[in-house]
Amino acid sequence: MEENHEVSLVNNKTRRFKSVCVFCGSKSGYKPIFGEAALDLGKALVERKIDLVYGGGSVGLMGLVSKTVFYGGCRVLGVIPRALVPHEINYELQISGEAVGDVKVVPDMHQRKAEMEKHADAFIALPGGYGTMEELLEMITWSQLGIHKKPIGLLNVGGYFNSLFALFDKGVEEGFIEDTARHIVIAADSAEELIKKMEEYAPKHNGVATKQSWESDQLLASTRK
Repeated sequence: MEENHEVSLVNNKTRRFKSVCVFCGSKSGYKPIFGEAALDLGKALVERKIDLVYGGGSVGLMGLVSKTVFYGGCRVLGVIPRALVPHEINYELQISGEAVGDVKVVPDMHQRKAEMEKHADAFIALPGGYGTMEELLEMITWSQLGIHKKPIGLLNVGGYFNSLFALFDKGVEEGFIEDTARHIVIAADSAEELIKKMEEYAPKHNGVATKQSWESDQLLASTRK
């Protein structure tokens, strides 16, 4: 996963993902359906030979997805901030054995998201807490701004994200979110349905700036350091 992947298109309509970034909880939640959904998503990725990019922990839903993909024969890349390495890795070693897949340690949370975006062709969110929501909303914002055009899917297990969808709809109703931007988010109740919808995704919104503009600004900033 050294380079950002290009998403192949079939008949100009269907995408084929080489890798998907999954945002999800480091806890399993109280309901068995959350863990079952994480396992189903991992199996769906393996069936399509899709590699996994994720937050680097091996507990909770993150552990279920990462181990399913890794032991299914696909590559797993965990991206973790340096400050969390002692806590998450030591905790993981005590609770659930050695970490699987490759681990990339980055300086901070912002770089974590940048690396995850760089190495993924699409994003899927499972139920999770503040961290999951923050990562998800940043990828949605980056899409709105034109930084990327990658599909963003929410696996709405047991209606977990219903309140979030209602908030988005309220944003459209009150004039804070463009209707076309509301369609950035794709949702489904099962992994199979969600991936299929994401493969057929075509952006309806116009980015605030072109991807080339963002890349040019980043390059200029790096030369000034």
